[in-house]
Amino acid sequence: MPKLQAHHIRVSTFAHATEDPEKVLEAMGIFFPEDVPSEDIEFEILETEGYFGNPIKVINAEVKRSKSVKKMLEHLKELLNDEDKEYLLENLEEKVDETGTFFIRFNKQKAYLGEAEVDEGEDVIQIKIKIKAFPMKKETVMKTVREWLSE
Repeated sequence: MPKLQAHHIRVSTFAHATEDPEKVLEAMGIFFPEDVPSEDIEFEILETEGYFGNPIKVINAEVKRSKSVKKMLEHLKELLNDEDKEYLLENLEEKVDETGTFFIRFNKQKAYLGEAEVDEGEDVIQIKIKIKAFPMKKETVMKTVREWLSE
């Protein structure tokens, strides 16, 4: 069976002034399996302003250690239901960029409730997976991701 390999995985979202940052972090937490050690997760919180001057926190969590990346990939695949896998397969052209990054966006409110649901709305948690592929071309990455989602 083909195994998806990645250099790193980044989980990102925004915490708006109306949101409790702790609850946003809790929502992000469903994408990290319990057996990924906290020291393998690099957190970064940036404070910025929205268009109307409202405070926004940009929250990034990145995993680079290969063992933990592998665990996260397995966990992410388990979180995806058949309908979401089918959606990603149908839209793979837009979900993979020229640098070999695979993008998945999940509904942030559902994630807070412990559910992973692929979503293209505004209030999302974005996952960027930097895929290992040779040669590093978009077509190669798409083929690898397609096999991973289909197995």
